[in-house]
Amino acid sequence: MLRLIAALTLALGLAACANGQRDLENPATALGDFQLGFVEVVAPNLVKGPLSRDASAEEWTTAMEAALAERFTRQSGGKYYHLGVSVEGFVLAQPGVPVVLSPKSALIFRVTVWDDAAQAKLNTEPEQITVMESFSAETVAGSGLTQSRDEQMRNLTTNGALQVERWLRRQMRDEGWFGGLPEPAAAKDKVAKTVPE
Repeated sequence: MLRLIAALTLALGLAACANGQRDLENPATALGDFQLGFVEVVAPNLVKGPLSRDASAEEWTTAMEAALAERFTRQSGGKYYHLGVSVEGFVLAQPGVPVVLSPKSALIFRVTVWDDAAQAKLNTEPEQITVMESFSAETVAGSGLTQSRDEQMRNLTTNGALQVERWLRRQMRDEGWFGGLPEPAAAKDKVAKTVPE
């Protein structure tokens, strides 16, 4: 639990991530043979970070399920995959915190992907994702001053769903998930050797 609080505190100092809501306005790009089966979100050990507004485990699971469904029901591949998510911790910036601290909202969660046909996990260890609020004129001084708690949760879960999609695309490219062709090891070695040390 102390490590999670430390991670949340560190996340408060990181740059904001991409805007998941804006990305949804673009047409979906195919994710191989991926078609969403079901989403299960839990939050059994939810940690509220420092200087955060309150939000219940049920509120987080509902918000995250909605964001993942909104993003991944746009995929129409031929095989079903299921997403299991555990919401681990959050910070929802609150009003009244000195602007000099520029409080930011953050969310940490873990993701597991299940192949329905194989009845097996694709990743043996859950992937941990840390997501920040979108950068905008409204959030430059901290979203606690300009957004309601529900708006902050929507922002974070939508951005979180986008980060899940980006991770799945990397896995498709690197590991051959969803019918993708993994990059040959020789090509990976060549790229690694050309990167200056």
